[in-house]
Amino acid sequence: MNSGTEAAHGPQEGAEAAAEARTAAPGYPGASDTPRGAARALEALARRGQTLAVAESLTGGLVAGALTAVPGASRCFRGSVTAYATELKSLVLGVDGALLATRGAVDADVARQMAQGVRRVLGADWGIATTGVAGPDPQDGQPVGTVYVAVEGPGGEGNVRRLALHGDRDRIRRDSVTAAVDLLLSELTENARAKDTEHHGGI
Repeated sequence: MNSGTEAAHGPQEGAEAAAEARTAAPGYPGASDTPRGAARALEALARRGQTLAVAESLTGGLVAGALTAVPGASRCFRGSVTAYATELKSLVLGVDGALLATRGAVDADVARQMAQGVRRVLGADWGIATTGVAGPDPQDGQPVGTVYVAVEGPGGEGNVRRLALHGDRDRIRRDSVTAAVDLLLSELTENARAKDTEHHGGI
């Protein structure tokens, strides 16, 4: 079994989404404890006075559930959109219809546009998104376990991560939630470090 990081690109080199790939065993490797990670991410957002919205496909509301299970989540959680049907990704979240027609819903750029769209639609500072194949059958030419999670923040911060998850449908969905929370927390942490470095003149 492979484990590592690689760039995930669409058919065009230098696609909008710069993505990382992670191959996972039945337990997403290096993942945070999801409730703890969700609490840490929400606390980081609350300290900044910023808000969060979620766009979900394969996870069907599980990311929003993990976040709203945290006491005090209403301080910064705006809401979520479960765009399970492919056409809703375009109609509700503004994902490019030609992109969906060409590559399908399981794609790095689709995930990024979902995150951007939910930020805009729900008026949040940060957006996270999930799209992928939980099984039991492949979708859009992608094997079961192929998942993209994305985060988009104010000022153009953002990232997309490609996952190759293993296990049954329930495991893939739960590991996708953990990955989305981890990616958000990672981006918030890196963003805070960058601002701190800038404030202290790179020292």
